Amino acid sequence: MTEKKSGKEATQKEGTLNQCGFSAGNLHERFEFRNIGPEEGEQAARIENICFPPNEACSEKMICERTAKVSELFLTAVDKRTGKIAGFLNGIATDERSFRDEFFKDAGLHNPKGRNVMLLGLDVLPEYRGQGLAREIMRQYLHREREKGRHMVVLTCLEDKVQMYQKMGFDDRGIANSTWGGEQWHEMSYMLDTRQ
Repeated sequence: MTEKKSGKEATQKEGTLNQCGFSAGNLHERFEFRNIGPEEGEQAARIENICFPPNEACSEKMICERTAKVSELFLTAVDKRTGKIAGFLNGIATDERSFRDEFFKDAGLHNPKGRNVMLLGLDVLPEYRGQGLAREIMRQYLHREREKGRHMVVLTCLEDKVQMYQKMGFDDRGIANSTWGGEQWHEMSYMLDTRQ
């Protein structure tokens, strides 16, 4: 793990996140951003099944296992009016540098001291889309993991989402090894600490 960055370095990196199209706007008035509770696994699994087609969605068992074992690597946006989760981002930490499908299936691969984070899903319910919520969840997630001393965040996405993640500051590494759901994925990365 790396040491925390100085205030000046952190401010510069935060500025970079903002330049990549991130801004909080009034989202903090409408949503509470926090880790997921283990008891919220079933709610997260329902959201996963709404946000992804059946061949791509993780099963309820996978999501509930993740919420129980790796809740600190979830970030949820909870609608303050309803108390329900509007969206979330989740991952697992590892020292590996490339994505593999086993990360979806086995929460036991999580290494709390891992230098890198493999993102397993960015889910925002349809009624909350188009308001910048996914972008704000990602901004906060990247900031939080940088503060923990992580080195890199990796995700996979379909070709039609590559440009969206590039606008968030991710680099396209080309076609991923992942064949999750029988799809062809791009692997993308975001460097949190460029000194390594």
